[in-house]
Amino acid sequence: MTDAVQQRIAQIVSGHDVVLFMKGTPLFPQCGFSSRAIAILEHLGVGYETVDVLQDQAIRQGIKAYSDWPTIPQLYVKGEFVGGSDIMMEMYEAGELSQLMTDEGVAPAN
Repeated sequence: MTDAVQQRIAQIVSGHDVVLFMKGTPLFPQCGFSSRAIAILEHLGVGYETVDVLQDQAIRQGIKAYSDWPTIPQLYVKGEFVGGSDIMMEMYEAGELSQLMTDEGVAPAN
């Protein structure tokens, strides 16, 4: 991964409270895991940004190196990597993801 790609990813991650790197868009997820991740964020009712990795091959590969996590989607909250859709689901079902959003002061969606 180039420094420029790493810097772009760092700016995206630090520029938003909640960022989901996913395949597709919230309205048209391009894989089941991305669809599930969006559904979880929608149920939580928090504001979030998404990055469609299918639109940028450098970001698609770079985000895996950035987080040292091999799969997409990837969730970041307040600049910290949380995990992929399986971890999101486990945390959501346990109430931990909602608590994380509260603890981090993530604003509700408008």
